[in-house]
Amino acid sequence: MWRDLLPIGRHADTRGYRRYAWTAADADCRAWFKAQAEARGLTYEVDRNGNQWAWLGDPLAGDAVVTGSHLDSVPDGGAFDGPLGVVSSFAALDELRRRGVEFTRPLALTNFGDEEGARFGLACVGSRLTAGQLTPEKAYELRDGDGVSLPQAMERAGYDPAAIGPDPERLSRIGAFIELHVEQGRALDLSGDPVGIASAIWPHGRWRFDFHGEANHAGTTRLEDRRDPMLTYAATVLAARQEARLAGALATFGKISVEPNGVNAIPSLVRGWLDSRAADQSTLDTVIAGIEKAATERGERDGVDVRVTRESFTPVIEFEHALRDELNRIMGGRIPVLGTGAGHDAGILSGSIPTAMLFVRNPTGVSHSPAEFAGEDDCVAGVLALADVLEGLACT
Repeated sequence: MWRDLLPIGRHADTRGYRRYAWTAADADCRAWFKAQAEARGLTYEVDRNGNQWAWLGDPLAGDAVVTGSHLDSVPDGGAFDGPLGVVSSFAALDELRRRGVEFTRPLALTNFGDEEGARFGLACVGSRLTAGQLTPEKAYELRDGDGVSLPQAMERAGYDPAAIGPDPERLSRIGAFIELHVEQGRALDLSGDPVGIASAIWPHGRWRFDFHGEANHAGTTRLEDRRDPMLTYAATVLAARQEARLAGALATFGKISVEPNGVNAIPSLVRGWLDSRAADQSTLDTVIAGIEKAATERGERDGVDVRVTRESFTPVIEFEHALRDELNRIMGGRIPVLGTGAGHDAGILSGSIPTAMLFVRNPTGVSHSPAEFAGEDDCVAGVLALADVLEGLACT
């Protein structure tokens, strides 16, 4: 399975992955998922929001145990973030069949669409729509960098955008969702454990900073006469690092656009996107307020107008303690329980159904990069742990 997935959406120069929602690479990933489901005799379906499902047992029976993750990527992302959870779900089912267990609850494997938000700027679109956390009206407004709307992209990929929206009936049939994911950090590497359990997801969000200045000639305009938004942006990046460091939080400007984007032109507009996360809401609020204040004050000095728009936000998510404790019991106890600053479909769905997460050791802690890695022994340990959990929850 891993070998078949590896070439899909891989960029020849960066060796990273560009598996964006509703593109050819995404279609190839979806075809791979469907083929894996059909090869195992599972009932395959696509829901109204484009999420893929593979069922063992009656999908309508209720109280199902579901596992899976996503197959899309960030720009030039790694091979493991998302796909490890999907590959492991199929491998865990294979292991349970090898054990000869008898299922007492329906089991579903899933691939949630557009988890990373790389194309339309909003993470977890598939699960947000399903859980009613994203309305169809707001989804229709999403545009990619070329101005293509989400409905247009879905239509071009052969899906019906008129059908998208909340799916409470589907969620009512799910008793538990377990997502396996490569750890995005080094906690397990430092503790020496191959697998851990998630405790909570930090509150996190994305903010767009628009710095409006005045375009002018780079070779003739005196420094004193400039209204250069790049200076304000640069100062804001440094302020974000300072605010995050002082608060013990995280803040990253990882995306930027410039107009008119000429080497010999002072920009008229610099637009930067901030990703910020913290262990609690109060800390995150303090960090964002500090960054906005620094940007505004520097903008006043530079003659630059600063506007800030919150594009997405997810509050702190505590995974259900009873399900988390049950996973720990099934796995023999004494399993590391970790918090994380990364968002996941399991976090989005936690407001609607019981969810839990397993993490697989990442020896370098690198993620969202071609250098992302997990060792084969640890991946196998993750599959066996997931199989144990699914057996404990869905089998006799």
